[in-house]
Amino acid sequence: MWRVCLFAGRFLTRLPFPDPGQVDGPTLGRAALCYPLIGLLIGALVFGLLWAFLALDPGIAQGPLAALALIVWVWLTGGLHLDGLADSADAWVGGLGGRERTLKILRDPSVGVMGALALGLALIAKWAGLMALIQGGGAAALIWLSALARGQILLLMLTTPYARPQGLGAEVAAQLPRGWAWAVLALVAGGSGLALGPLAPALAGLILLVLRRAMLRRLDGFTGDTAGALVELTEVAVLLALTL
Repeated sequence: MWRVCLFAGRFLTRLPFPDPGQVDGPTLGRAALCYPLIGLLIGALVFGLLWAFLALDPGIAQGPLAALALIVWVWLTGGLHLDGLADSADAWVGGLGGRERTLKILRDPSVGVMGALALGLALIAKWAGLMALIQGGGAAALIWLSALARGQILLLMLTTPYARPQGLGAEVAAQLPRGWAWAVLALVAGGSGLALGPLAPALAGLILLVLRRAMLRRLDGFTGDTAGALVELTEVAVLLALTL
C-alpha cells in the first residue's frame, strides 16, 4: 500500500515522492484509494504555511498571505485539476455540436476564452475563500476540504463509466478495488462531516450528481479532464459555502 500511495503522490502533486518503480494495472487501481490521503497532505501543507506566518506575525497583511497560500496550493498540484477545469469549460461551450467534438476539444492542449474565464473565476473564488478563512481563524478546514475534493474522483469512478475505450482513466477505473473504495469514501465523508460540518459532504454529493448528469448526457461518461473539473468545482463550492 505504501508503494501505491507513492505513485498517487507523484501523480497528484509536484512533491518529491520516491519513485515506486514500474506500475501495472492493479497498482494503478489501488493507487486511487490513496487520492483522499494525498488530498489531506496537500491541505495540511497549505494550512501549515498559513499557520506558520500567522504565528510569526498575527498582524500580517491577509491579502498577500492568501495570495501566497493560493500560489503554493496551485504549485503543489502542478495545476493538474485546473487544467481539467479549463479544458472542460472550453469543451462544454465549443463542443455543443456533439460528443465527438467535445472529446476532440478536451484533447486539445490549448486554452480558449471559456477555459481562461473558468480559471480566473476559480482562482478569484479560492483567494476570497482563503481570505475569509484567515480572518475567521478557520484555515484548518483546508485539510479536509482537499481530501473531500479528491474523494470525488473515487465516487465518480465508482458510479460513472469512462467515456473513452482506452486511456489512463479507463485503466484506473477498471482496476479500482470497489469494496475498499466505498470504505475509503465512508471515511472521507465522515471525517469531512465532522471537521467541516454535514453541509460539506452533502454539497459535494450534489455537485457530483449535477456534473455526472452533464457528463453522461454529453460524453456517455467521464474523462480525466472532467474529473479534474469536478475536483476544482468541489473545492470552490465547499470553500465558498463554508466561508459565506
